[in-house]
Amino acid sequence: NTDAEGRLVLCDALTYTERFNPRSVIDIATLTGAAVATFGSHVTALLSNNDDLASEIIGCGTDCADPAWQLPMWDEYQSLLNSNFADIANIGGPRAGTITAACFLSRFAEKFNWAHLDIAGSAWVSGAEKGATGRPVPLLVEYLSNQKA
Repeated sequence: NTDAEGRLVLCDALTYTERFNPRSVIDIATLTGAAVATFGSHVTALLSNNDDLASEIIGCGTDCADPAWQLPMWDEYQSLLNSNFADIANIGGPRAGTITAACFLSRFAEKFNWAHLDIAGSAWVSGAEKGATGRPVPLLVEYLSNQKA
């Protein structure tokens, strides 16, 4: 689906990253309108293939007042990417868009701990205070500050 081109770029980046044997990878994108519909501008959507990494990110977000909330990537969601035309579809249909987008990305992050932050809602606010929020920079700084070399 050509309307889901951002996730194709991200899957290329994740595939390339694999050669460096990373301890963990966090990708960030304004990937889906579904994240806006789910969380508005208050919370960043978090999806991960590793619960420890997800918990650490959630904790860092709490510590710096830049919250993230984990959504599931259960097999039922993964199956929405089955395709009659390709090995995998890059879009799962009209429902669970944030989750199926991350499920697609997860197929390219199977060899390392990975988290996806969908900042489509949290990166911007509208109304009288409209503009960029700078999120998830505080969360990422907190996370990186807690890492051991």
